[in-house]
Amino acid sequence: MRILTPTILLLTSAVGVVGANSLMLGPIATTVAESFPGADAARVLQAASAYGLATALSALGLAPQVDRIGAGRVVLLALATLAVALAGAMLAIGVGMLIGAQVLAGLAAGAALPAIYSLTAEVALKGREAETLGIVLTGWTLALVAGVSLAAPISDFVHWRAVFGLLAGFAALIATALALRLERGSGAPGHRTSPLAALRVPGIGAGLVGVAGFMIAFYGVYTWLGPHVQQVLGRSTALTGLLPLAYGIGFGLAVPLDRMVDRWGSARMRPIVLAILVGVYVALALGMGAFWVLVALCLVWGLVNHVAMTLIVGGLTQLDPARRGAIMGLYSATTYLCVAVGVSGFRPIYEGFGLATAAVVSALCLIPALVQSLRRSGWFNGPSRRAGAS
Repeated sequence: MRILTPTILLLTSAVGVVGANSLMLGPIATTVAESFPGADAARVLQAASAYGLATALSALGLAPQVDRIGAGRVVLLALATLAVALAGAMLAIGVGMLIGAQVLAGLAAGAALPAIYSLTAEVALKGREAETLGIVLTGWTLALVAGVSLAAPISDFVHWRAVFGLLAGFAALIATALALRLERGSGAPGHRTSPLAALRVPGIGAGLVGVAGFMIAFYGVYTWLGPHVQQVLGRSTALTGLLPLAYGIGFGLAVPLDRMVDRWGSARMRPIVLAILVGVYVALALGMGAFWVLVALCLVWGLVNHVAMTLIVGGLTQLDPARRGAIMGLYSATTYLCVAVGVSGFRPIYEGFGLATAAVVSALCLIPALVQSLRRSGWFNGPSRRAGAS
């Protein structure tokens, strides 16, 4: 049976819309500021900070509703709210209104992503869960390659409001299509849960340690790649755009590799992928002086990160299906907290020692998760098909 169903395509598109809004404000901040008297790019970017904070709070407070009213219902409500928020951003008459719209978008995103991942786990074919989740995760490729890459030219040739208007339309369209596609009982309601209850699930501590290491390592390097390429290597802004493009392409090309997770078992795959990812950060450290080497490494980086994310998210969704919403809320909250840690914590490392040193620190951030995965895997004990919760 095929796994690329209309429902999976819609969930992938939903991730793309959420991801695009979370990533695109930076490249168009200067253009947006020109529409508001007395505003500058730094003031506009406060909307991005407000979005991240609202997303983290929503992931803790609203994501557990997935377990109470059902993942399908939460996805629909969150996408409808996101459409309203994006329309508000499009119509903003000042930075304050833009910030308010992004706060509402963050509240929607904090519930939407955990619900999307939970619903994917529910509707996936048995034995092909990792492959299905991997397809949905390529929504982040859509966000990077289509959303972020097109935001700047649309802002230049049409208007930045058109960017938010298009995203609002897509969010509403996806919500409508999903409402028609979801079968009765899909994402059915369960019982009330909470982040505190999810913290008592066996394996959640090790899982969140892995999430933290992965996200801090990624954002600590990715955030400062642009400044490094422009300030240290002297490349143009246009060429700098090849780095996220290469990363996004690599992320998308990795989908066929997700089949290996289903075949081998995530417990055995996790230490292999983490070890390779450590090697990628070491390679990035060694290649920081050559632009085209960095472009090539970003392609590999995206590919390996895709499989790593499939293992991380897939493992968490299997820990306790009855508390899946609360668990994925903890995942999203941890992710957005680590975005802040990665960006602010790596700034003195980058400014004082360079991005090569930051890449080495990122490699070290993954060591605890790698050691933990080796201890819990069956790699040295013969074939194993243990689930991602192992």
